[in-house]
Amino acid sequence: MARRGPGQKPGLQPRRAQTTEAPVSEGKKEKKPRVGLMAGHFDAETVYGPEQLSLFGFDPAVDLGKPGAPPFTRGVQADMYRGRHWTMRQYAGFGTAAESNARYRYLLEQGQTGLSVAFDLPTQMGRDSDHPYAQGEVGRVGVAIDSIEDMRVLLGGIPLDKVSTSMTINATASTLLALYVAVAEEQGVPASALRGTIQNDVLKEYMARGTYIYPPRPSLRVISDIFAWCGEHAPKWNTISISGYHVREAGCDAIQEVAFTLADGIAYVEGAIAAGLDVDSFGNQLSFFFNGHNNLLEEVAKFRAARRLWEKIMRERFSAKTARARALKFHCQTAGMTLQAQQPLNNVVRVTIQALAAVLGGCQSLHTNSFDEALGLPTAAAATLALRTQQIIAYESGVTDTVDPLGGSYAIEALTERIEKGAEALIARIDALGGMVAAIEQGFPQREIQNTAYDYQLQIENKDRVIVGLNEFQTTSEPVPVGKVDPALEAEQVARVRAVRAGRDATRHAEALATLERTARDPKGQRGRADPRGGEGARHRGRGRRRAPRRIRRAPGDGDGLVGHLLRRHGARPLVWAHRGARPPPREHARRVRARHGRRRRRRGARRAHHRRR
Repeated sequence: MARRGPGQKPGLQPRRAQTTEAPVSEGKKEKKPRVGLMAGHFDAETVYGPEQLSLFGFDPAVDLGKPGAPPFTRGVQADMYRGRHWTMRQYAGFGTAAESNARYRYLLEQGQTGLSVAFDLPTQMGRDSDHPYAQGEVGRVGVAIDSIEDMRVLLGGIPLDKVSTSMTINATASTLLALYVAVAEEQGVPASALRGTIQNDVLKEYMARGTYIYPPRPSLRVISDIFAWCGEHAPKWNTISISGYHVREAGCDAIQEVAFTLADGIAYVEGAIAAGLDVDSFGNQLSFFFNGHNNLLEEVAKFRAARRLWEKIMRERFSAKTARARALKFHCQTAGMTLQAQQPLNNVVRVTIQALAAVLGGCQSLHTNSFDEALGLPTAAAATLALRTQQIIAYESGVTDTVDPLGGSYAIEALTERIEKGAEALIARIDALGGMVAAIEQGFPQREIQNTAYDYQLQIENKDRVIVGLNEFQTTSEPVPVGKVDPALEAEQVARVRAVRAGRDATRHAEALATLERTARDPKGQRGRADPRGGEGARHRGRGRRRAPRRIRRAPGDGDGLVGHLLRRHGARPLVWAHRGARPPPREHARRVRARHGRRRRRRGARRAHHRRR
């Protein structure tokens, strides 16, 4: 029988087919039992046949249908890549807007068909480049955008009416979209003609990345406002890219990736409906963002299962009437966490397999990682090779000639059924907790991801999971060039933002911020056009900052010390001590106790001084 993970119901996966095997001959060593390396600790069947599908009650007419028609198992377009290839987006952004603009124009000249913009951490967190918290991070992992002047430089010479742009931005998505729209209108391109996507998926930030600003519930209101504005003014723009990519990068498996991503989608749809929006109007502007991992068959099945399950959710839970509102469109990026610094050229092979899985799974757009990204920013040569990987798959491999070429395979259909059923069961658990927002507040998905990531690492360390060049087949390799950001660029960006601040109209700026704060404090809100020149501080005052989510994984030895104190008082434990059996470092415990006593002494002293003054 196939292995089951802890807590997994027997009905969620097919039983291993009964076979008659010859007895092991004397003198032969028995094979080491295989470890289930697929989602849910599942081990693939040796051979798949109709008996596996019969266990699920598989009906091709119902479960497959036709490409371009519900339940969209076989794709969201009838002709898929026979009509047009997926959009080839190479995610890029570093240093200043001018440097990133040069890379974008280079990639467009090489045949890229869409932009994908990476922003640095201060921009993602709503911090100007001269903020103390931004020091050392400006332009490091993306481009720094502090004002409309930066956005003008970033998009200079790029025809925004012809190029589709994806912006990986979440907490500050409304600000960056406003800047993008303003620059487009300066170029003479109306908002109604713009095509692209903002990621705008804040819920996964609490689970995986941490670049949130506002608490979850106010964040949903901002997202609903964006839905409404774009529905009226930018109908071709995808208002959200509900992201499973980052939770997969954080360590979850394929079933969890589908479940947590679609559960986030459910929360966003519920928020939009509660705000009075029509599901058939905004449903067409939803898109998804998935990870492409190494197990080719499981990944193809994952994409097919996600499409089918989302169609069911939109039809049964939200009564979406139009097929377009029920169709799951997705962007895919190959898995950054699978890239290895050891023997980095092997990453070319990994990326090729992952990209092939995305294409066979029916993606609408694709980014392929560069082989050197485990070492630093991708060089131009590495980024070009990553783009060429997509082009060779598109034009030379032949897999684009047939829609859903793996459809009907016993293995693919059985894996699709298993992933769908597993994700559906996990979503039911989230519903029982009160929905995804409540589950995040209780730390449920965070714990699930941490546990799976821990198991994955143990598999590598025990060599149950072989990573070529890392824990097996190790050799020395020649060093490869590594892209780096010149530290002097940070000083230039700081000077630029200070010049913008010194040159703006102080009165108009104050009035705009006051209007923004009033809107944020208004329970009903206003769905007008955002001021494109900042305003995150006003939103903070209106909505509050979000504290770090609780980490609630209990372990032996938690009864005393700082961890025990946190568990008794808050029901939480710090992530750095989340491993089973770990205890807090004694020095850290002592330091925190001294700090706590010091705060108490200062408060008592302040109270005494207050009474003396009276």
